[in-house]
Amino acid sequence: MTAPARATNAGTGGSAGRRTVGGRYELAALVGQGGMGQVWTARDLLLGREVAVKLLRAAAPGGTHTDELRRRFERESRVTARVDHPGLVTVHDAGTDGDELYLVMQYVRGTDLADHLAENDPYPWPWAVAVAAQLCAVLAAVHEAGVVHRDLKPRNLMLRHDGTLVVLDLGVAAVLGTDTTRVTATGSPVGSPAYMSPEQAMGSPVGRASDLYSLGVVLHELLSGAIPFEGSSALGTLHRHLHEPPTPLRRLRPELPPALEALVLRLLAKDPAQRPADAHAVHQALAPLLPLPPAYSPAGPGLCDPTRPFRLPFAPWPDRATAPAPPVVPAPAAVFAPGPPPPPAPVSGTPLPGPEADLLAATVDEARRLLAVGRISQALGLLGSALRTAEARHGVDSPVAAALRRQYAALQPHAQAHGTAGATPHRPS
Repeated sequence: MTAPARATNAGTGGSAGRRTVGGRYELAALVGQGGMGQVWTARDLLLGREVAVKLLRAAAPGGTHTDELRRRFERESRVTARVDHPGLVTVHDAGTDGDELYLVMQYVRGTDLADHLAENDPYPWPWAVAVAAQLCAVLAAVHEAGVVHRDLKPRNLMLRHDGTLVVLDLGVAAVLGTDTTRVTATGSPVGSPAYMSPEQAMGSPVGRASDLYSLGVVLHELLSGAIPFEGSSALGTLHRHLHEPPTPLRRLRPELPPALEALVLRLLAKDPAQRPADAHAVHQALAPLLPLPPAYSPAGPGLCDPTRPFRLPFAPWPDRATAPAPPVVPAPAAVFAPGPPPPPAPVSGTPLPGPEADLLAATVDEARRLLAVGRISQALGLLGSALRTAEARHGVDSPVAAALRRQYAALQPHAQAHGTAGATPHRPS
C-alpha cells in the first residue's frame, strides 16, 4: 500500500514522481501504518543514508483533535530523542511538511520479533531469555530517563542480523510524574490490549511495573507460542488480564527451567507491587540462564540469533562467504530460472508481483510433494537453494525471502525426526 505521490520539492535533487519531505528526505516505500500515522523508508539526500520517516497528519478529518495530535507528536519526538541507548532507535530530525508532521529515525535492518517467533516455533528458551535480557537493558535506560514505554510488543522489537535487539517505538510513552491523560480521551487506555498491564487497562496511572508486565507477556508468548490472555475482542482480552491467572509455562513446555517459569509468573502478577522491583532485578534473575562466552551455537553464525551478544561479546561479524551452506538440490527449471540481472531489491513490505508469487507457490508445493514421499533432504535442499536465489535477486528482507525462510523452518521438525536436519540457510549480510 502506498500513499499518493506528490511532486518533488524544487531544488532537492529527488527522483521525479517521489515525494520529498522537509526538502531533504525522499520517500521510497511504505513499510508500516497505524494509529500514529505512516512509516516510510526514505533517503536522506544531504547525507546519502537510508532512514525511516514517520508521518502524522497535523489535522485529523474534519479538523478535530489538531492540538492533541501535535502534542502527542512533540512528546514522542522529545522522549525518543532524550533517551540514549544503542537498543533504542535513534531520532535524527523532526519537523512539519505542509499539513503533516514528520519524525526521522534510524532505519534498522533485521526482523521484528513477531516474525522471528513465527519462523522459529517453538522458540528456543535461551533465545527468549536473551531477548528479555537485552530488553531489560533498554527498559532500565528508558525508566532512568523518567519514561514508561506503555506499548511493548513483538512488532515494536527488532532483532538485527547480529542478534542485538532494538526497540522501535516510543509512540505512546508516558513521562513519569506528569498528567498524560490530557493527551488522550479520558478513560481510554493507550497501547495494545494483548500486552497491556491491568492498571493500564483500567486507565490508572502507570509506572515502570507496567512495562515489566508487558515484558512478561512477551516472554510468555515467546515460550508458549501464544499470548497468555487472548480474547475474542479487545474488551474480552482486557477482562482476562484483570481476572485470569496465566498458564504456568512448564505445563506447556516441561523442559523450561523452573526459575524461568517463576520469573514470568512474577512479571504477570496482577498487583504491580508483587512484580520485580525494576528492570535491573529482572536482568539479575535472567543472568544465570544466559549463555556464557565462549559458548558457540551448533547452528553456526546464524542471523538474528539473540544469544550471540552474550556468547560472543564484542566479536566482529564473521565473513559471510566462509559460512557453511546447506546441501544444494537444483530447483525445477520453472522455479527461479536464471534471467537478466535483477532490478533493484524491493523494500520489505512491498507486495510480491504476480509472477513471483506464483514461483514461490510452485517452490513450496514441490517441497511439500518431496516431503510427502519421504524425500526430506531434497525438500530442504530445494527450499535452501530457492532461498539463496531469492535473497540474491530480491534482497535479504524481501517478502519472498521471508516466506521461504518460514517454510524452511517449518520443515526442520520433520527433518530432525528422520535424522536429516540441515543447517538453517545463512542470509547474506
